[in-house]
Amino acid sequence: MKRYNQGFTLIEIAIVLVIIGLLLGGVLKGQELITGARVRNLISQQDGIKAAFFGFQDRYRALPGDYASASTNINCGANACMNGNGNGQIESGATGAVAHEEALVWNHLTAAGFLNGSYTFADSGPVDASTPKNPYSSFLDLEYDNNFGAAPLAATTQRKHNLKTGAQVPVEIISEVDRKIDDGLPYNGAFQFSPFAPTGGTQPTAAACIDATATPSPVWLIRTPSANCGAASLF
Repeated sequence: MKRYNQGFTLIEIAIVLVIIGLLLGGVLKGQELITGARVRNLISQQDGIKAAFFGFQDRYRALPGDYASASTNINCGANACMNGNGNGQIESGATGAVAHEEALVWNHLTAAGFLNGSYTFADSGPVDASTPKNPYSSFLDLEYDNNFGAAPLAATTQRKHNLKTGAQVPVEIISEVDRKIDDGLPYNGAFQFSPFAPTGGTQPTAAACIDATATPSPVWLIRTPSANCGAASLF
């Protein structure tokens, strides 16, 4: 008596293919949801800090970190708040009693109730106790400088107050944030590439984060994704 090996029927193969398609679709959709959540998280952090900055400015008619009457008008607890020099610029290397107004800014914003948390000022630049971090554990930076755009640290006329995302942000997240809140281009608009990283950190590089050969304007480099990019929101 002959025995015949039975193969899969067309219906069985179709069912298997449908199941595989559903599994792949679920994985891809899950990745998309995770990316979307990370983008929203970064945007929310930036928006919250900018709202706090302008709220402080509206109440005190001065800039956080630069406020020269903080010791009188803000309660920093057991120790009086440190004052900025009041020159209208949040600076690293400021002249006066405080050199690092870019660190003092977080103490002023939280002590005045505009940001959640508590940051103890240290006149030494970003450290864990004095400065918030982005979702990728890199310090943020809010100051008056020109460490952003196509020619960081170039002419002083390019200096602006800006809030940097910090480093270690994947380029696909940065590019999506740029598309959602600005023009999607790393060297244009109010959200631009920044190589900022705190002392000891690894600086993002334009070569790894930006496709400079694209026309008519450079674009974020998505085809070879970098996990260490950053940007700055210009005020």
